[in-house]
Amino acid sequence: MEKVNIICVDDQREVLDAVLKDLAPLAVAFHIEDCESADEALALMDDLDAEGEHIALIISDHVMPEKTGVELLTEVSLDPRFRGTRKVLLTGQATHADTIEAINNACIERYFEKPWQASVLQEAAKKLITHFVFDAGLDYRDYQAALDTQVILDRLK
Repeated sequence: MEKVNIICVDDQREVLDAVLKDLAPLAVAFHIEDCESADEALALMDDLDAEGEHIALIISDHVMPEKTGVELLTEVSLDPRFRGTRKVLLTGQATHADTIEAINNACIERYFEKPWQASVLQEAAKKLITHFVFDAGLDYRDYQAALDTQVILDRLK
């Protein structure tokens, strides 16, 4: 079974802990990493890629020191190594222009405003990761306990 990772990025520890708690049920099949800055996330992604691991999903806050979440997700989107990585922006302070930039340049799949609903974030993550598993050519049965059943059925048609 290949190692598949989820990376959560937020400069506020309490927010990061809340995201990790909401995604905890996915830890039965996926490794969940947390980073407190965009640069930390990029360094982790380099390390995971060098070890041959997959990065299925990155969930990032927007307003962070030094590099914003939109800048981080844009950089990830432009890196051919992470072409299949799904991206989510989770923020309470993005402007309309930030949101447009996230969609157009970072190619985000989902956008959540703070505060979010745990069940909605978890379901979105499951769907995005399920698509990643199929698009990466991984055996979905290895991760089935944490995947979205409807997406599996749709992809097997």
